[in-house]
Amino acid sequence: MGTDRFLFILFFSVLVLNLDITTSQTPDFISINCGGQSNFTDDLGLDWIPDNQIIYGNTSNISVRNETRQQYQTVRYFPGDNRKYCYTLDVESRTRYLIRATFLYGNFDSNNVYPKFDISLGPTHWATIVISDANTIESQELIFLASGTSISVCLSNATTGKPFISTLELRPFNGSIYLTPFENQFFLSVSARINFGAENEDPVRYPDDPFDRIWESDLVKKANYLVDVAAGTERVSTESPIDTGKDEQPPQKVMQTAVVGRNGTLTYRMNLDGFPGFGWAYTYFAEIEDLPPTETRKFRLVLPGAPELSKPVVNIQENAQGMYRLYEPGFENITLPFVLSFKFGKTADSSQGPLVNAIEISKYVKISDGSFDGDVAASLVSGYQLSDWGQEGGDPCLPVAWSWLVCNSDPQPKIISVKLTGKNLSGSIPLDLTKLTYLEQLWLDGNALTGPIPDFSGCQNLKIIHLENNQLSGELPASLADLPNLSQLYVQNNLLSGEVPSGFLNEGLILNYTGNPNLRKEGSGGRRNRNIIIGLAIGAAALFLGFLTSCILLRQRKKYPKQEPKHGMPVMNNATTEAAQCFTLSELRNATKNFEKKVGSGGFGTVYYGKLNDGKEIAVKLLENTNVYQGKKEFANEVTLLSRIHHRNLVQFLGFCQEDGMDILVYEFMHNGTLKEHLYGPLARARGINWIKRLEIAEESAKGIEYLHTGCVPSIIHRDLKTSNILLDKNMRAKVSDFGLSKLAVDGTSHVSSIAKLHIENGDIQGIIDPALGNEYDIQSMWKIAEKALMCVQPHGNMRPSMSEVIKEIQDAISIERGVVAAARERSSDEMSRHSILNMGSLDLMSNDHDLSIDESINRPGAR
Repeated sequence: MGTDRFLFILFFSVLVLNLDITTSQTPDFISINCGGQSNFTDDLGLDWIPDNQIIYGNTSNISVRNETRQQYQTVRYFPGDNRKYCYTLDVESRTRYLIRATFLYGNFDSNNVYPKFDISLGPTHWATIVISDANTIESQELIFLASGTSISVCLSNATTGKPFISTLELRPFNGSIYLTPFENQFFLSVSARINFGAENEDPVRYPDDPFDRIWESDLVKKANYLVDVAAGTERVSTESPIDTGKDEQPPQKVMQTAVVGRNGTLTYRMNLDGFPGFGWAYTYFAEIEDLPPTETRKFRLVLPGAPELSKPVVNIQENAQGMYRLYEPGFENITLPFVLSFKFGKTADSSQGPLVNAIEISKYVKISDGSFDGDVAASLVSGYQLSDWGQEGGDPCLPVAWSWLVCNSDPQPKIISVKLTGKNLSGSIPLDLTKLTYLEQLWLDGNALTGPIPDFSGCQNLKIIHLENNQLSGELPASLADLPNLSQLYVQNNLLSGEVPSGFLNEGLILNYTGNPNLRKEGSGGRRNRNIIIGLAIGAAALFLGFLTSCILLRQRKKYPKQEPKHGMPVMNNATTEAAQCFTLSELRNATKNFEKKVGSGGFGTVYYGKLNDGKEIAVKLLENTNVYQGKKEFANEVTLLSRIHHRNLVQFLGFCQEDGMDILVYEFMHNGTLKEHLYGPLARARGINWIKRLEIAEESAKGIEYLHTGCVPSIIHRDLKTSNILLDKNMRAKVSDFGLSKLAVDGTSHVSSIAKLHIENGDIQGIIDPALGNEYDIQSMWKIAEKALMCVQPHGNMRPSMSEVIKEIQDAISIERGVVAAARERSSDEMSRHSILNMGSLDLMSNDHDLSIDESINRPGAR
């Protein structure tokens, strides 16, 4: 989080950015220039409106080199807190839409802190926005079927920087375009939309595409896009019209260009953001070369590891029923990997190589059911649209709760607390509150509420009710006393009358009804209240005495401090001495045969092999005598730190010794040495480590580092992680070492070879792969690791992924490798099944067994 996050909380109490969208001149299009101040029409003929009706958040002007479009001269940004900030747009129910959000950082806050935050559509998480370049536009597109008359697009959960947005665009579709059998349960998150054979790097969009989809040129290379083409690929085009008036209706300008594989193949590879997972993938073909009758063009799609997809033959003219007509084969349900490698290859009886005009791939995003009490909450706030708290948009609980609500963590969250203290509420208590059946706490104090207290008998979980300091009248309802979990009821300073029902006088309930002149108490009520007051007084006195005693003891400790022993050992508390053994120098000399066998060395000292009298093998690290520790206290602090760190992927600290001016640390002995020795030393030539084992070692090391980051208080940053600090035990399990000493390392600049980097960015991963691996790896897992590795060495910390993200990527790569191995075993025994192929590296999108299940088999391609 940014250090200034709390400053914004002082100024913003409302989370929603309700925008009254008026119809633009472009039919049914909504184009919002976030942070703008006036309407304008851009060079494409799109009408833009500002969001200046919003009084929340801040706006900033930005200037990015070579970016002249007016909609990218401003941004709107919000506090980096735990709230959500929403735009609410009107839609037509049961209509399909494309919604697009773009983000151009432009260093709007002059902090150079690259933001990372979430964007959601209603309660459904849409994407995580990760800014890695201040001058590059990040874009997210989602295709959805509207289920109501409005939608909310919300920004939340900033982990670095501040959430911001540049533009928000809504585009309606017509007819059955993008119809899928799963649209009531899944959105389509657009991952790739490519125009093959493009004349230049400019995308094709409105007005060439009447729906304003953005078709990226295949001449553009970027991280999540096209990175490779086959030899013999030729670009072709035509000026003749293309019949595209059916199915997904790609624009004519896209279909008038194509690539042809003159050598018989078209080979591509691209990264698919959000995958592996279930997706929607369609290819667009139109024969735009005037072939003589004797020429034929037949080819197949080839996906490695999925032979079932290679069987259907594509014959464009035949399938499209003529030249210059659209043919659109595809899959409404296909499992795709993160790195998609595919090929179009001509059949043996074809005279012409394959041709492709465009391709479109989207991932299924499971639609959240939203909060259990969503409808009740919406009804509640409908009467308070003019109040700040009543204008918070989106779902009441997801992705984060409204500021005045607390929700539980159920898969379908329930509202358990309502806190509307001092919100200037007037009139009667809203009856919608009595419909929140899981409510545990209700705070309505400090308002101007009138009328009687309603019946809350439907809220059996209520524990605490605050109604004090209002103008409520009538009797205190006896039904409140019947709530089985009610422990506190505050109704003081109202206009209540009658008698306090006897049910409120049980010993388990704290009741305050003072300040109601006409509310009388019954029988033992006075005694009970007196008992409560006496009990509180006794508790307060005990608390005060405990505090006083603590102060006296602290003063005594300052007056009579503990004395250090005279034998030269550091002072250790009980916890330390129990966890770490205090070795004598003579013990360690005996165990190491006077430091005879050197097994390692590094920046902090030399490591010797040792064996204790009980047979336990140890590694004895003799720290260099360079005043690493300036005294016994600092060494004691180090030992205390090491003693409290325990994790299966961290080398276990056993004890210490500090005698005769020597600082010594004792660890468990790791029989297989360092990872460096297995990668670069003689061990690498004798018995190298294969790719999947390297991934497992990386996963284990990452788990150890994650524990240092998140499992230690305060957290520990290693700062000297390298292959020589990753040790391997007798079972080749990886453990990280030198994690305590690392804070003493000299700060340096993170470095990665620029030649590694260029290979990866240019799609030439072969140039950096260890030749010792041969061909025993899957290119998808290799790409996954290579690209995540580049992110880990970014110069700015906020651009680097968290260790949990790193672990997930490594685990995904391991899953890919294990899937390949399993498939190879099945092939060798001729028992490979289609089911197993289609699920390699796939993700389970189902949250409940009874949810809609997308068929795990792949539909045969067919025209829509």
